[in-house]
Amino acid sequence: MNTKLLSVLTATAAATAMLGAAAPAHAFSFGTNGISFKEDTSVNFNFKESHGMYQSSLGIYDVNGFTLSKVADLFSETKSSDNGSANEWKGTLGNTVLGSGTAAFTFLANKVYTLGLSSGDAGMVYSTSGLNLNVASTGSQQAVFGGAPLWNALGKETTNSFQAAGNFTDGASSLFGGGTTISFDDRGNANDKDFQDFTVSAEAVPEPITMTGLALGFGGLVAARRRRASKTAS
Repeated sequence: MNTKLLSVLTATAAATAMLGAAAPAHAFSFGTNGISFKEDTSVNFNFKESHGMYQSSLGIYDVNGFTLSKVADLFSETKSSDNGSANEWKGTLGNTVLGSGTAAFTFLANKVYTLGLSSGDAGMVYSTSGLNLNVASTGSQQAVFGGAPLWNALGKETTNSFQAAGNFTDGASSLFGGGTTISFDDRGNANDKDFQDFTVSAEAVPEPITMTGLALGFGGLVAARRRRASKTAS
């Protein structure tokens, strides 16, 4: 085989090994049908803003059939909004929600999870539509998942302009590529489905490049350089 070609192939193989070692485990479900991963996956959550008139809190629940167990608290409001009904009951970080506004959670492989929003008299709603069961609504969608287009739609903050948000049902692709927005309707105001009562963002944490990957990459580059030097000398 041509020495130069062998050097290129060696370097390419080393680079591929490094990229493979750093590639994240992709979710097979992160949306209104549930949250589940093929491998243990860490996700960073950030509070964005709220527009619900209730004092709400968001958590993560383990799902076993219709039995749910809370496994983590993410964010809790200390009051219903920054300033009463102003700006559609808007709540922001540092006023309605205290702390850093960031929370991390590691989803374990092959387990099923959901996000749950508890909102006082409005009750509980889940990001998994099939879990939202009550007399008035069976399996209703109470959350939306999506990237930048969803956040831009939320920015309009008016019920009539945001009814189409129900089309955002899956955030798996953007979770690993810049982050996804998750926003809830808490069933208040006659279940108006404006999906802006409590909004967070989520982004998967990339897996670090392993030492094995670094060794493979470095070894491949050294081998390629030695072959080039040997050919030059001959």
